[in-house]
Amino acid sequence: MTVVKICGLTSLEDARHAWKCGADLMGFIFVPASRRHIEPAAAGEIIAALKREGCPVQCVGVIAGETLDTANRIIDISGVDLVQLHGGESAQYARSLARPAIIVRRITDAVPWDELREYDAWAYLLDTYEKGALGGTGQTWRWEALEQAPSGFERVIVAGGLTPENIACAVESLRPWGVDVASGVERAPGEKDAASVARFIRQAKGEADE
Repeated sequence: MTVVKICGLTSLEDARHAWKCGADLMGFIFVPASRRHIEPAAAGEIIAALKREGCPVQCVGVIAGETLDTANRIIDISGVDLVQLHGGESAQYARSLARPAIIVRRITDAVPWDELREYDAWAYLLDTYEKGALGGTGQTWRWEALEQAPSGFERVIVAGGLTPENIACAVESLRPWGVDVASGVERAPGEKDAASVARFIRQAKGEADE
């Protein structure tokens, strides 16, 4: 079954709802320039509260352009389980993190499989390229490029322009290991729409709509 990541969470209410709806991964963005930015300490409070409630969902910290020491300090403060790297960090950087890494590449045409292979990462996330944006653009990329994925890339997460309306079609045609959504289930940046989150997860997992 498709792994679903709900990203850009900024409140306990939204995170709890994503968990209860069946999300497998939840993302917290620690990039100050992002419209969905959250401080590591605030995310840590949310994650700690969820764990006290028995939440098994893995939490992902999104980082870009930080020194290795700062990145590991963010990990420690927030308590995330995984780190998503958006800043073109090196393979050595990724291997030196205190948590496993999800490596992100923004795609125009071809996927840089040979470059990505150097990372031997926990997973790889392919998002839409848009100048000046690290993600959350709400635009799709040329998904057919995923068809040329070589062996060794079992965990590929597709992001960019996914919504409750197109996710079922995307999953059926691409058969990705995982999918990621932020803006596609929001009423405002960082504020999730509860009904959209629930429907997105149902559609991604092939469950009957309500």
